[in-house]
Amino acid sequence: MNTMLRKSVLGVAGLVFAGGVIGGPVGAALDTPAYAAPGSPVAAVQAEKPDAGKLMPHGVQGAQSRIPLDAEQTANVKAIIEATKKAGMDERAAVVAIATSLQESKLENLGHLGDRNDHDSQGLFQQRPSSGWGTVEQITDPQYSTTAFLKGLKQVDGWQDMPLTEAAQTVQVSAYPDHYAQWEKQAADLVTEHWTS
Repeated sequence: MNTMLRKSVLGVAGLVFAGGVIGGPVGAALDTPAYAAPGSPVAAVQAEKPDAGKLMPHGVQGAQSRIPLDAEQTANVKAIIEATKKAGMDERAAVVAIATSLQESKLENLGHLGDRNDHDSQGLFQQRPSSGWGTVEQITDPQYSTTAFLKGLKQVDGWQDMPLTEAAQTVQVSAYPDHYAQWEKQAADLVTEHWTS
């Protein structure tokens, strides 16, 4: 083989080898985020990002509903998430709480609605003072009403393993127990969006 041909073959082989290495594990490593030391802000954000499988462990049940949220409703989502964290509960609890509030009040902190009121139900979760949920002032406070809902949820054995509608219904005792399920996807999306904000 002449020298020129041999150099060409070796050059092509070298390019193929280099391309394989760069395109292989080294190339893949170039696309991954840099290592974040434990305790660093990057590691904290990565650790707090909700696990999609944990948010909807049973998938969704039935057709899903979705509504656009205004600033007040978004603030209520954030209040529910904050209360969930303060209660020491995880993202799944926030999904259950937000889906429940979507069904009960469309995430609006409702006062007494007169003739349209369901008995004396008020607030994000349509809790009733006459049923022991608290005073009107308490149940129309998003932090208080969420904490009250979560306290009820904690008392449900195995709520973490239940479908959302069953967990919510056990706390709320609604006349329409299956209606909570339609909000699971939007609730999970809201938790994903706001859990770390």
